Amino acid sequence: MRSPSVPPGGSGQPQPDRRDFLRLLGVSGIGALLAPTLARAQAAAPAVPVGAPEFYSFPEKVSLKMLTDQPAQLETPIGWFRTDFTPNEAFYVRSHLANLPTRADTAAWRLNVGGHVDKPATLSLDDLRKMPAVEIAAVNQCSGNSRSFFKPAVPGVQWGNGAMGNAKWKGVRLRDVLQAAGMKAGAVEVQFDGQDAGVIPATPDYQKAIPLPRAMHEDTLLAYEMNGAPLPLLNGFPLRLIVPGWYATYWMKWVTDIKVNAEPLANFWMKPAYRIPSTPDANESPADLAKDTVPIHRMNVRSLIVAPTPEQDVPINQPFEISGIAFDGGDGIAKVEVSTDGGATWAEAKLGPDHGKYSFRRFLHDWKPAKGGVNKLMSRATTKTGAVQPAAPIWNRSGYMRNVVETTLVFVS
Repeated sequence: MRSPSVPPGGSGQPQPDRRDFLRLLGVSGIGALLAPTLARAQAAAPAVPVGAPEFYSFPEKVSLKMLTDQPAQLETPIGWFRTDFTPNEAFYVRSHLANLPTRADTAAWRLNVGGHVDKPATLSLDDLRKMPAVEIAAVNQCSGNSRSFFKPAVPGVQWGNGAMGNAKWKGVRLRDVLQAAGMKAGAVEVQFDGQDAGVIPATPDYQKAIPLPRAMHEDTLLAYEMNGAPLPLLNGFPLRLIVPGWYATYWMKWVTDIKVNAEPLANFWMKPAYRIPSTPDANESPADLAKDTVPIHRMNVRSLIVAPTPEQDVPINQPFEISGIAFDGGDGIAKVEVSTDGGATWAEAKLGPDHGKYSFRRFLHDWKPAKGGVNKLMSRATTKTGAVQPAAPIWNRSGYMRNVVETTLVFVS
């Protein structure tokens, strides 16, 4: 049985002849009431110095990379992305406020729907389950995924590439709930609040809003299941908002209140937080910050190689299947190209099953390495509307939306 602290494809200690290579890379070795509660897990969690995350198991989770413990920021090791859907127990966790729910009583839980509506409502989980159910595959990605690679560095949680995951989300369409409440003329957006809270009263409550057209979109859901099981508590049980194609800042967890607004929400989490330059690629210069910003919203196109990893031995002159994932904000992936020579030449990879326009799209490429030592592998995705990953990284002050063509250094011997 694999230790839960080692993801699929993980490895043990590096071989002596690869030490210099690994040193170059910086690899350091690689429904009801829940018990034990998250609070006890947090109390037992070791202190995590900045820049030196440790692996730790929280309730309902395998060992994930813990960047902070209060609030919980848990990153998924890249080996878990070798399947089309990320297991619930390995799915990353992003929390904004330190006072998180530690238990959920589904019998007492209620969803309040109000604001600019004709018929305010209070719904139970059973009420929602009686409504038409919808399931959709979609990537959930933190706006700051891969922030640690920004140069110059920017503040914020220093995520690697694992602040994301792909799942099948099941629930009800948000528009069905809103239509039942009867929105009044003049509604412009829909606001959400959850059960998390700040430790001190001065902390801004985490509330977000989405424009009315996005709220009424047929793919925007209130989900109670994830990959065929109830949501893990740390991923929003019993109910979370699903906004496929948009960054996870809008995917409100532990939803308890929905409010239809006739005026845009003006709070910390809408402005100044989660804003990007209004340029087409969200790019700006450290020496010349953009004056105009807009709320972050749709994801850009991205791909990552997940096998081999830098920790993996790749034998020379032997067949090896390179694999990875590609995704975007909902146009769908048309092709992925792979380079095994640092970008000098490219070959089109084979695409795996299509689980929908918001899902991971797996790609595979047969490789027989002929050169020993360090090899540079790259992947480049193109959407069905022609958007292509850039060769140069963007930069913005918040460390959002990284989607550059990445280079994976592997050692062949």
